[in-house]
Amino acid sequence: MDFKLSDEQQILKQTVRDFAEREIRPVMKELDHKEEFSVALTQKMAEIGLFGITVAEEYGGFGMDYQAYILAVEELARVDGCQAATVAAGNSLGIGPLYYFGNEEQKKRYLPELCRGKLWGFGLTEPDAGSDAGGTKTTAVRDGDEWVINGSKIFITNAANPLALGVTVQAVTGKDERGRKQYSCFIVENGTPGYEAREMHGKLCWRSSNTAELFFDEVRVPAANMLGKVGDGFRTMLSTLDSGRLSIAAMGLGGAQGAFECALNYSRERKQFGTPLSRFQANSFKLADMATEIEAARSLLYRACWLRDTGQSFGKLAAMAKLYCSEVMYRAANHCVQLHGGYGLMEDYDAEKYYRDQKLLEIGEGTSEIQRLVISRHIEV
Repeated sequence: MDFKLSDEQQILKQTVRDFAEREIRPVMKELDHKEEFSVALTQKMAEIGLFGITVAEEYGGFGMDYQAYILAVEELARVDGCQAATVAAGNSLGIGPLYYFGNEEQKKRYLPELCRGKLWGFGLTEPDAGSDAGGTKTTAVRDGDEWVINGSKIFITNAANPLALGVTVQAVTGKDERGRKQYSCFIVENGTPGYEAREMHGKLCWRSSNTAELFFDEVRVPAANMLGKVGDGFRTMLSTLDSGRLSIAAMGLGGAQGAFECALNYSRERKQFGTPLSRFQANSFKLADMATEIEAARSLLYRACWLRDTGQSFGKLAAMAKLYCSEVMYRAANHCVQLHGGYGLMEDYDAEKYYRDQKLLEIGEGTSEIQRLVISRHIEV
């Protein structure tokens, strides 16, 4: 296992870092304040190849490995978790299920546009089914050559904006031979009668990331819109989340790096009692803890990516990386605010945004509690 980045990966990393500083940092606070999803920024991110990074070139992608994708998300999150969320959800949750579980016709129909910056939602979470994904109440009933979908989803990223083309939705399609719920996945395009995606506002964090509530009222889709086979839905969703956890971990790692740099720069400039804050032992120890935990998080995440890229089992490390990187960012953002003192509470400084944006990492794509449950099952406690 070699953590040295390839020339291609290094170029991508630097390209994304330069883009984030040049294009995102100047506008991120205004977008955050307005709770405005930026079509222009998303299209610019598509132009530099941030959608479809791991998709084969035959479907419009760039054919790079998962490590490259994680590096891109990390560099975006170092500056702004909102734009990182758009790219992470666009790749892991939007493109991922279609690429890994779609048939040839579905791949050719949707992937080229998604790799060019169109967006796609991942309809799993419901008002009464969050950590308990098995509590899904949305149903799909077969009617001739169609399926009729009824229900709702909530907290769905990238599903209600001008670039959104549709969603992959999990629904209950009956019961298996043991009497247990049977789950299947369906492709629902925007504009389908009975389907509505409503943008959600008033969020604590990721305010310029697009979040939606979805409604399905007698939505009819052709049988050909099933993703995979009847009963494969739960496996499809869980597999998608395994990979998605790596991108959330990358957001935690990148955000922690950004918060650390923010705290370090401020503490070097700000003086109290005639001395830079960074020179006081209490503060230098905070910075030392941040730097150490970030390096540990990076090693854990990159090893999980290496396992995935080499075709080995990575579910346990993905859960560990998601858990640890999320909580490392919490501690880094907390220290960052503390080192800023009262200024850390003001919107004029980046510290408060890192603090807010961190929280969703401990909740989205499996809470920290669920990650601990997943890990404990892997180690058979």
